[in-house]
Amino acid sequence: HMSSKTFAMGRQTGHQAISGANLNEKLRRTTVLLADDHQIVRTGIATSLEKSGIDVVGQAKAAEEVGPMYQQLTPDVVLLDMRFGEKMTGFDVAADLLAADRKARIVFCSQFDQHTLIKRTYDIGALAFVNKDCEESELADAVQHAREGKLYFQPRIADRMAKLQVRGEQTPFSSLSDRELEITKLMAKGMTIAEIAEDQKLSVKTVANASMAIKEKLGITRPAELTMLAAKHHLIEL
Repeated sequence: HMSSKTFAMGRQTGHQAISGANLNEKLRRTTVLLADDHQIVRTGIATSLEKSGIDVVGQAKAAEEVGPMYQQLTPDVVLLDMRFGEKMTGFDVAADLLAADRKARIVFCSQFDQHTLIKRTYDIGALAFVNKDCEESELADAVQHAREGKLYFQPRIADRMAKLQVRGEQTPFSSLSDRELEITKLMAKGMTIAEIAEDQKLSVKTVANASMAIKEKLGITRPAELTMLAAKHHLIEL
């Protein structure tokens, strides 16, 4: 049985070989160290990740196991529970990992989703936060984004985070109402005022007024600026 790695290497010739290492790195399955003190949760998450083509290379059931297992297994991503055992929290574990390896890629998975907790996960340097009741595809997305060193926001959390400070920055969207935030997303996706009115079951006049208020609050004039700003703050995916 020839692994995809050897197969890819075997076919390379000439200058293709230069990018071979990069190609192999991309083709290689993502590896995850899973850390949660509930066996049933670990099993469920591991099954879900394996189905998405992600290899769970280790499972830590106690906070103090995570550091040594990370050193030994060098996984692409660590998937951490927030509430961990008696002495240490997931935050302590993450802080220790990042102190030892600045490039550690951490995703938090928790049933607790208060604003302050979510904000703290990103502030300490984690790349994603997902709810334990998230879709399998969202969990896989979060892990794959983290492997590439990219921040990931679950769609429903992105809306809330856009109105909070993330990583210590006041976001421009903090001053918007919930309705304005929803209209902002649709405008950023290129919908017209008439289309938004229909989508949101609002009058054209209400949407037009909201649109003016949004542009004023955000200090922008051109639609493209709005799209770029919304993408930068993970309100929409480009």
